[in-house]
Amino acid sequence: MFQGHPKGLYVAFASNMGERYGFYTMMAVLVLYLQARFDLSVSQAGIIYSVFYFLMYGLTLLGGWIADQRMGLHRAILWGIMAKTAGYAIMMIPGIGLSTTVAGLLITAVGNGFFKGNLQAMVGNLYENSRYRHLRDSGFSIFYMGINIGAFFAPGTATLMRNWYLNSHGLSYDSSLPAQCHQYIASLASGAPFDTEGFAEMASRVSGSLPADLEAFAHQYINVFSTGYNLAFAVAAGAMLLSLAAYVFFSKHLRTPETVGTEAGADVKAEGPTEPGRTGLKEKPELEGRATLEERTSLERRTSLEERTYADRDRQRMVALGWILLVVVFFWMSFHQNGLTMTFFARDYTVQQVDRLNYLLFDVRSVIALATVAGGLVLLLRRRLRPVLRLAGGALITGGGLALVWQYHRFEPWMTLDPEIFQQFNPIFVVACTPLVVGLFSYLNKRGKEPSAPRKIGIGMLLSAVSFLVLLFCSIGLPAPGELDAAGSPDRVSPYWLFWSYFIITWGELFLNPMGISFVSRIAPARFRGLSQGLWLCSIAVGNQLLFVGSSLWERLELWQVWFIFVACCLLSATILFALSRKFERYTA
Repeated sequence: MFQGHPKGLYVAFASNMGERYGFYTMMAVLVLYLQARFDLSVSQAGIIYSVFYFLMYGLTLLGGWIADQRMGLHRAILWGIMAKTAGYAIMMIPGIGLSTTVAGLLITAVGNGFFKGNLQAMVGNLYENSRYRHLRDSGFSIFYMGINIGAFFAPGTATLMRNWYLNSHGLSYDSSLPAQCHQYIASLASGAPFDTEGFAEMASRVSGSLPADLEAFAHQYINVFSTGYNLAFAVAAGAMLLSLAAYVFFSKHLRTPETVGTEAGADVKAEGPTEPGRTGLKEKPELEGRATLEERTSLERRTSLEERTYADRDRQRMVALGWILLVVVFFWMSFHQNGLTMTFFARDYTVQQVDRLNYLLFDVRSVIALATVAGGLVLLLRRRLRPVLRLAGGALITGGGLALVWQYHRFEPWMTLDPEIFQQFNPIFVVACTPLVVGLFSYLNKRGKEPSAPRKIGIGMLLSAVSFLVLLFCSIGLPAPGELDAAGSPDRVSPYWLFWSYFIITWGELFLNPMGISFVSRIAPARFRGLSQGLWLCSIAVGNQLLFVGSSLWERLELWQVWFIFVACCLLSATILFALSRKFERYTA
């Protein structure tokens, strides 16, 4: 899987990993921060979240066009990293107002517009060389792993910073308490009825004793709680600096003849048929001055016909790309509910505590230890390995096992589940399952049965529908979100419903996203590579803008009905893709 790829892939892998670590550290808690700091409702926080997510990807269209026409890929990526760093730096300032927060989000989105699509285009250009072309799909799968290695540590980092800052002020975490604090402060101003005794009990629980002044406690808890998230945004800014260092010091491996050929103002290197406009008389000086009028006319006609042929081919490719982009909008509208309605579900409907044995699956350090044991088993059981590697496998099993035992005894009998922690499962599963997916495609390829990229995307949509069916099934009989108070549902379900939902949708993602990026890099006309990757990300942007569908319906429908909408969208998209797949396959053969 990792052999034979260009060195530039691993530079892009490292740069993308740092950038995604910072991004998902912020996104894991953004909607929770907006509600805790500014007392926004679910729908208000959802609108800001979805608009920001839309701009994050929608602006890649502008970034791709500027890179193709003005800056070139290299400078656009560099400017993008610096802008994102500045945006996170604004977000990390404690006590800032909502308008300043929105300004920081906007700057971050502009930076992403210059960074993300152009980096993907640069990776695609690495595989224009015939030496690497057959590795394109696996190369994008490896590149995608970089995103998710960074994303794996992000939710745990955000939680760690928030809880550490609360503990440093003698407070503990309670997900429902910021909303209660805002309600208590509002009741003092308006005289509205409020359960002061219940609030005092919660305040006593998180601070260890009954506060002398409940109003002062309410202000303190809101400030400390939200400042913990500001520290998480500071970690995001630091991650961007690491990404910048990786890109600056090793970018020479990305700027191959193929990538330099796509910089603004340069001719595109192309293999195969001559590109349009390059067979005129200026390309054939031996005909100048000697060609008869008939010969010159014939050559000009052939040139004109060739230009039209290439223009028609490019137009057909862009139409096929447009259909793919339109369909996958519904995947992103569903998939990125992980930071919105699925987080609300974790907070309001999932059990808040598990025993320490089950908590091993939710603690980042325990998951790393489990991965170490799994890696050791692979080395130990794999055939035809040298004895030293088998010994290394045994050492990994022993070390990982001891770490698990140590962690188990370190936990309390019952451990609290933070709602944002569930978001770590998606990147964990991506990293763990990517080799399995690549191996499956390789196995099918050798037998001539590997699905085409459009069919892989369709399978991904079907798997996404199944993941929401899991949530739909466990939500039957639960109270509607609109009926809940700040304490959440009195009936709560096992965290493993969300666990398996994340597992299934991750397989859908692995069939759809890396294959989609690879499909775009293959089908895009050479002169529109940066723009085409921007269009792919723009489809993500449109899906992200539609995220508010989930949050706006959250308080209006029954819970199972919310999930049914996403099931229906994914099934409809899969149906369209399978119906049009033969047409798309003509352009990638």
